[in-house]
Amino acid sequence: MATPAQLGLLDAASPVMEEMIYFHDHVMLVVILITCLIFYSMVVLLSTKYIYRFLTDGHVVETVWTIIPAVILVVVALPSLKLLYLTDELDSPQLTIKTVGHQWYWSYEYTDYYDIEFDSYMLPINDIVPGDARLLEVDNRVVLPVDTSIRMLVTAADVIHAWTVPALGLKMDAVPGRLNQLALQCSRVGTFYGQCSEICGANHSFMPIVVEAVPVEVFESWCGMMLESE
Repeated sequence: MATPAQLGLLDAASPVMEEMIYFHDHVMLVVILITCLIFYSMVVLLSTKYIYRFLTDGHVVETVWTIIPAVILVVVALPSLKLLYLTDELDSPQLTIKTVGHQWYWSYEYTDYYDIEFDSYMLPINDIVPGDARLLEVDNRVVLPVDTSIRMLVTAADVIHAWTVPALGLKMDAVPGRLNQLALQCSRVGTFYGQCSEICGANHSFMPIVVEAVPVEVFESWCGMMLESE
């Protein structure tokens, strides 16, 4: 059974996810205020003895309950549009990584500064060790430097997949024959898990994604180690 802490959103690991959480809290506040107002109005209408049965119109009331919802929609829409454009903002990326979805694993290519390519498969249950996340751990993690503007190019080799990491606020469809891009920036060191969120076949739920955000120095060392192993 989930605890109350597990029912909320994941801790943000990127600036975009932080903005998504702020927007979620903003909308929930508006929804709660509207719900309380409606509940209060229902209680008052059901409990009062003063009812005018011959009321046929009320221009003032009709004007008010038309204008107020319009204002509420504007209050919700403006932050939503700002967030929508923020998720597509891609300004001078310092690193480009290409990810390709296969049935049923991911492959990654670091081609900007290094010629690094590898596949990422889910670890079998017999190979996981204490501390690993069951059905989420992979043999090769995506290692990224923190505080670095990264462009992720996403495509697929067979069917439609979706590269999704909730803690980073990322979800992008991987479509065969199409190259989609998303902006990515990790704001803190950590390990973040995701899964393919597209129904891509029998093993759809066994395409985990593990992003490991590390300091830039550690990332450079990892790249050197990967080059030596090849």
